Amino acid sequence: MENTLFFDGQCSLCAHEMALLERWKNSKLRLVDIHSEHCAEIAGGLSRNALLSILHLKRSDGSWATGLDATVSAWRHTPFGWLLTPLRWPLIKRVADSLYLRWAQKRACRLGYSDTCQTSEFK
Repeated sequence: MENTLFFDGQCSLCAHEMALLERWKNSKLRLVDIHSEHCAEIAGGLSRNALLSILHLKRSDGSWATGLDATVSAWRHTPFGWLLTPLRWPLIKRVADSLYLRWAQKRACRLGYSDTCQTSEFK
């Protein structure tokens, strides 16, 4: 079985990272563009906006990882996964997750994927 990483193929930063992942990943990781036709079938009921608001990885056992947990899990399918391990160390995890979530929220608001934006804060 494989893990499935859902990504925004219309985001240049995301597309660049996915190109790197595609180059180095093993066969146990599948990359799915959220804008593709078959995404809804695979996403297990998650809305497109939910998938676009934060990175999601569906594990082979059916559980989900989001945010930096999804990123680290995906990169573990490459020879370079060990480089991201420090992002999950307790003190670094707290700071890294906070920074990632803030960035993801701003991105979702700027691109119109979130209904919870405060207009002045995210423009």
